[in-house]
Order: sequence, then structure tokens, then C-alpha cells
Amino acid sequence: MMQTKLKSTLDKGVTVPGLTFIIGVCLLAVFFPQPTEQVLNVIKEFIFVNLNWVYVWSVTIFVIFLVYLMFSKYGNIKLGPNDSQPEYSFFSWLAMLFAAGMGIGLLYFAVAEPMSHYSAKAFADNHYINRAKNAQLYTFFHWGIHAWSVYGLVGLCLAYFSYRYRLPLSLRSCLYPLLKDKVNGKWGNAIDVFALCSTFFGITTTLGFGVVQINAGLKTLRILPETSFIYQVCIVGILVSFAVASAISGVGKGIKLLSNINIIAAIVLLLFVLTLGPTVYLVGSFTDGIGNYINNFFNITFNTHVYDAETLPWFYNWSILYWAWWISWAPFVGLFIAQISKGRTIKSFIAAVLILPTLFNCVWFTVFGNSAIWIDLNVAHGVLSKLVGDKDALMFRFLEYLPLSTISSFLVIAIIIIFFVTSADSGILVMDSISTRNADNSPTWQKIFWGVLLAVLALMLLNAGGLQALQTMTLITALPFSVIMLSFVVSLMKGLMIDYKYYDRDFSISTIPWSGEHWKERLTQIVSFKDNADVGAFIHGQVKEAFTELKQEFDTYGIAVNINATHNPSKIELVIKHNVVNNFIYGVQCHTKTISDYLITEKNLPDISEKKTYYPKTFFGDAREGYDVQYFTKNELISDVLKHYERFLEIASEEANEMFISSNARQQNLTK
Repeated sequence: MMQTKLKSTLDKGVTVPGLTFIIGVCLLAVFFPQPTEQVLNVIKEFIFVNLNWVYVWSVTIFVIFLVYLMFSKYGNIKLGPNDSQPEYSFFSWLAMLFAAGMGIGLLYFAVAEPMSHYSAKAFADNHYINRAKNAQLYTFFHWGIHAWSVYGLVGLCLAYFSYRYRLPLSLRSCLYPLLKDKVNGKWGNAIDVFALCSTFFGITTTLGFGVVQINAGLKTLRILPETSFIYQVCIVGILVSFAVASAISGVGKGIKLLSNINIIAAIVLLLFVLTLGPTVYLVGSFTDGIGNYINNFFNITFNTHVYDAETLPWFYNWSILYWAWWISWAPFVGLFIAQISKGRTIKSFIAAVLILPTLFNCVWFTVFGNSAIWIDLNVAHGVLSKLVGDKDALMFRFLEYLPLSTISSFLVIAIIIIFFVTSADSGILVMDSISTRNADNSPTWQKIFWGVLLAVLALMLLNAGGLQALQTMTLITALPFSVIMLSFVVSLMKGLMIDYKYYDRDFSISTIPWSGEHWKERLTQIVSFKDNADVGAFIHGQVKEAFTELKQEFDTYGIAVNINATHNPSKIELVIKHNVVNNFIYGVQCHTKTISDYLITEKNLPDISEKKTYYPKTFFGDAREGYDVQYFTKNELISDVLKHYERFLEIASEEANEMFISSNARQQNLTK
């Protein structure tokens, strides 16, 4: 009986260690939830208390770097070939961006976070107005530009090196300018294993908490009688099945459709609360909040609360936790953003990723958070403040104070469900991409495998109470990844500089005087690489002959010319000295440059045996950059010297240049 081998595109160097670590940590959290959580909490507390500055500085550097790129000369570089166009419409792209980047969190924390800050002991002594402003300010801070800069950096690096350098859509590719071919070895595997584990842990914990909120909402609406594990198993089974089906259909179909539906439903819910809630108060508080956010942007960015010990626990449990959470989610969200961003310019990518989601989140949290605070003060008389510990049900309790609460609660559950599915299906695609090193045509069973593994482990952790331990593990992994992301900054900058220089470079100056007369000799020179002796022979042969002939001609006009030459290193210069204006200098000197390893090993390129090549380069005695003259004939060298001499006389003849062109002479007089 013939056996058919199961087709797989999984990379063993990434998948085997990744799955081993994932399953190992999850089993520890399932069978020993409390001891595991205690140990991980000790590690987390140490990091948050003693190394919180790493997160603060990392996120700050990401923001500054992306803003710089947006306004720099590199902003017009495309994420792909220069003629590429975006694959998705702007609305669909933005919708998918939201679905992957924020997802269930937008619903889970819409009311819970502003109410938590408003009720926090750290701000308890403040007046109501200050507490309300602080609640809005810090919510904007945690969900605004800083959060999206983390996602934006990873997404930009991945998209740039994948579509521009044609490297695999893998985190290891982001370090290519630094590691070169080592990205295909153990270092590259380690980075991808880290990305796989971080993505799996982040999605698992988020989906686990999302299921609890869906269950709580269905109980509030009396669709389900209770919040029990049996119902949660049913919810996970149904929704993960939809997620797998969506992932199998691909980004352009299922995920795109669900993301579009979700963003429209979220906007409808937003307008519903804005219209039926305290509208005038919300519009005014949004305006005030944006101004407060802008005015305090740098203050809260660098604030480590070191002078206010009472607020330090709040700082660790909110700001630092959020920075760690966004960083830990960055591999997943960044990979997904990169997958959908081909063809956009760096400028448009950064502007859209940083500004538009931030604005939407500010509107979102103002409408829900400030409505809840207003209702708590004026209608509920503190009831909502007392429910901040029950975040799963807080959104639904808030909606009970608005008209048509049943309809709005149904809409919230529908949005959470779609966010659940879009987070899961995009996560399945990303994990499959990481584990296969972005291989094409992955078999369907692999996507099913990742979906089933997500569902099974999430339910096991939910039942055993190990989700919190897994979330803590996710936060701990953010510390090493923040260092890796800082390396991404250096690597991307290096890549962009090479990229810009490549397309900005014009023809060599040495080719300007060429005609077709000596084309065979030119070709011989181009395909042969020079050593030190070859360049020395050129300088003290052809260049010296040209200078000597020029000197003889200058003598007929009564102009004294000196020719200075040295052999080690090879150097020659023609000097016309002056008493008032600076000397005219035209020189040629031997220079070296290192040859790329690829050029040496490439068979269909000129034969090269040495790592370095030598060439003659001009210099002019001032700050101007010289150029290669190895292809110049004697007459072309003479012509080039005369061009520079004509320029020298033209500048010297202008009265406006008097102070500049006589600087050397003045310096000599001052030192006498």
C-alpha cells in the first residue's frame, strides 16, 4: 500500500525550537499556574522597576526616528520597486491595520482604561477636573503615536527589506545590512523563533481574554445563562473555525472583507454613543484633550515618575506595561502590516500609521471614556467607578445608561467577535509565514494546525487560570526585543542611505568627455581592476605628461607653475601660487576601495581576485570632493585641469568672493 508524504513548507530551524518553547511554557502555565505566575511576576517586576528606562528610551527613539524619516529625503522611497503601486485601497488598508493592531483591545479598554485612571489611587487627591483630564491624557498617551510607532517601525523595516531588497518577509531580513549572509544562519533562526513565540503568546492571551468578554456580554444580554468554561469552549470552537476559513481564503478576501465590516460597525457604534451620550461635553472634551496631549507630549514621553513615589506603581502597571505589550505584539502586527503595505512610499506609510490611527483612537476613547466619566459623575453616582475591577462587563454596564442599550450591546458583541476572528486569522497567517520563512503556497493543513493549536492552548490556559502567567511571559519577552528593534533602526538607516545613494548617483565624471572613438580601450579599463602599481604608473606617466605639457604652455604666458610629485603614496599636483588670492591646485592621488564579496564570487562579472582595488582620484586643495580619473586620456586630463582653472579665475574675478578666495593669503599674513 503506497503512503503519500504530507507536504510541508515548515522550516525546521524555526518551527521545532519555537513549538518546543511555546508548548513547554503553556504546559507549565497549565499544570503549575500559580508557581509559574509567581516566578514570572518576580522577573517582570524586576524588569519594570529597574529597567523601565529601556522601554521609555526605546519607544521614544522609535517615535523620533519615524518622524525624522517622514520629513527626510528618504520619505519618497517606495516599499517596493519604483513603479510599484499599493495592492489595497486606502480604506481597506487602514481597516486591516486597525483589525490587527488594536483589535479586541479597543472594545475591552474603551471604557475600562479611562475609568481606571479616573479612579486610580495615584490621582485620588486631585480634583474631579484634573482626574478626568489625566484619564484622557494618559489613555491618549498609551494608545496614540507611541504605540503605533512600535508597530510602524517593525512594519516599515519588514516591508522595506522584503519589497525593496527582495528578501524574505521575515524579521531576520530587517538585520541584513548588519549581519549580511549570517541572517540565514543561527542568528536569523533565533530572531524568527523569538517572533513566532511572541506572536503566539500575544494572540493566545488576547483571544483568551476576548472570549471571556464575549461570554460576559452574552450573559448580560441573557443569551447565555452564565459565564462558564463549557460556553467558552463553544465560543472558541465556532470563532476559530471562522478564523481558519478566513486565513485559508487569504488576505485579499476573508481578512479584507471582515476588516472592512468591522471598521464600519465600529464607526456606527462610535456615532451611536456620540449622538445619544453627552454630545456637547464630548466635542468640547475632545478638543481640550487633543490640546492637552500636544502640550504635554514631551513631558509624558520622558516622565519616569521618579520624583513621585506614590505614582510609581501606577506607572509600572500602565505605561511600562503598555510599552512592553506593544513591543511584544510588534512582530505579529509588524509582519501583517508589511504584508499589506507593498507599493506605498515611506512618507505615506509613516504618516498613515502614526497619525490616522492615533486620531481615531483619541476620538474613540474620548467618546466612550469621557461619556462613562460624565455618566458616573452625573447619572450613576459612582457606580461605574466601583466596577473598574470587572473590566469584562464594564462596557455593557456603561451602555445600560444609554437609550437602546440592548441594540448597542449586540453591536458591541458583534464587533468583538469580528475583531476576534480578524486577530486570529491574521495571526494564523503571520505564524505560518514566520514558521515557513515566508514560503509560497503553504498547504492548507498548516493554517488549520496553527488555528487548532491556538484554540486548544488558549482554552487549556483559560480553564487552568494560566492566561495571566502567559501574559506575563509575553511582557518579559519585550525587553530583549526592544534591543533588537533598536538594531532595526540602525539597519534600516544603513539600508536607506545605500538605497538613496544608489538612485541618486549620476554617471561618473570620468565618463563625461567620452566619445565612441576609444570604446575598446575603455571596455578593457572598465573590466580590469587596478593594483597600487598600476595606479602609480598612471599617475607618474600619463598624469605627469599632461601636467608637464600644461606647464610648458603656461610658461609662454609668464605664469609660473610647479609640479609636486611623491611616489609613496602615489601623488602628483599642479600648483599655481598667488600672493593675494588662494593658490590654484589640481592634484591626483592613489585611493583604495573595498570590493563587495558578491562581486568577487559572481561568475558573470569581471574577474577579481583581491578584496581591494586602487584608483586615481583628484583633489583641489579645498573642501571640494574629488573624482576618479582612471579613464581619462592625456588630452582629457589637460582639458579637465583647464576647466577647473577657468572656474578659479571666474570666481576670483568677482568682487563678492574677495574675502573667501583670499582666506589662505590672509592666514599667511596673520602668522608672519
